[in-house]
Amino acid sequence: MVKLYGAPTVSTCTRLVALILKEKNIPYELIQVNMAKSEHKAASFIAIQPFGEVPYIDDDGFILYESRAIARYLIKKYPNQGTPLINEERIGELLKTLQEKLDVYEVILSKQKYLAGDFLTLADLTHLPYGTVFYTSGFAEVFDSRPNLARWWKDVSNRPAWLAVKDGA
Repeated sequence: MVKLYGAPTVSTCTRLVALILKEKNIPYELIQVNMAKSEHKAASFIAIQPFGEVPYIDDDGFILYESRAIARYLIKKYPNQGTPLINEERIGELLKTLQEKLDVYEVILSKQKYLAGDFLTLADLTHLPYGTVFYTSGFAEVFDSRPNLARWWKDVSNRPAWLAVKDGA
């Protein structure tokens, strides 16, 4: 049985995971984490969830944190149970369209350092919020399989200004 560690009364991310569990009809046990007493910052909690945040799940010994990663994991592990929640056909269509666009980026970036030339511009920076979510949601290979795009992404996604705000301004 999945164990969900979280604080559903104060954590929207815990509620999201609980919602997915309910929609997928996945039995689970909720282990309440008292954030007011800083239980999420206790050494025993940090040993399992190094960021000291909720939620995390324990699925028969498999530990996973980050609510969107948990949601995706549950949806993929239980595709035929409860509400489907992901339209794989539509995702495939959208991914194909994105890959066609990224092929063009690859050509552009083979000729210059950044999207609009050899200097960083707004055109580069606007990709960071959504690109980071995409990259960290299991689609890194879409970027990494294109050497010039991968070089550009590594450059822009490691800028000090982005690193300073990416986890919360």
